[in-house]
Amino acid sequence: MVHVTRGFTGRHPATDDRLPPGQYLTDDFPVLSAGPTPAIRRDEWTFSVTDGDQALRSWTWDEFMALPSEDITVDIHCVTRWSRLDTTWRGVAIDDLLADVDTAAEYVLARSYGGYTTNLPLEDLLDGKAWIAYEHDGEDLPAEHGGPARLLVPHLYLWKSAKWIKSLDLVEDDDPGFWESLGYHDYGDPWREQRYQGD
Repeated sequence: MVHVTRGFTGRHPATDDRLPPGQYLTDDFPVLSAGPTPAIRRDEWTFSVTDGDQALRSWTWDEFMALPSEDITVDIHCVTRWSRLDTTWRGVAIDDLLADVDTAAEYVLARSYGGYTTNLPLEDLLDGKAWIAYEHDGEDLPAEHGGPARLLVPHLYLWKSAKWIKSLDLVEDDDPGFWESLGYHDYGDPWREQRYQGD
């Protein structure tokens, strides 16, 4: 079942060259989830990075909050065709989390509390392209938007920005995640309209 924010007002005219093809602008932030919102207490939250069977790093909430963070302003694009421009976030760059990690892996499987997964090329999380975000619009990230923390990969469709992030697993094979195994595109570039397999 997919959950959608009440009060979602729908389409605004597309007038910005930052809008990918097939998208429309909204000022709302619709909530779209594959299932119920998990309740994750910060004192029980952990985030880890693994490589195959090896656990490389792990942080508690307090340890994660002690890491260097960044303010981020990005456009986001949902596969359901809405886009929001200039959204503001705060989080930790994946570059910092993977600093000094030596791996042969070329892909990542992002895992969430609640069982959700999504697959991405490792290179799409590096070089300032992705973060673990824990604030939105200057406030703690609400649970319905992935709080306490979510992956943020704004250059891909938003389903790749896994909510309720639990771990990043560095892997050698590009195995499909939840939506990908149900027919969504393995990569999900909004500028190429890669919504579904074959696009």
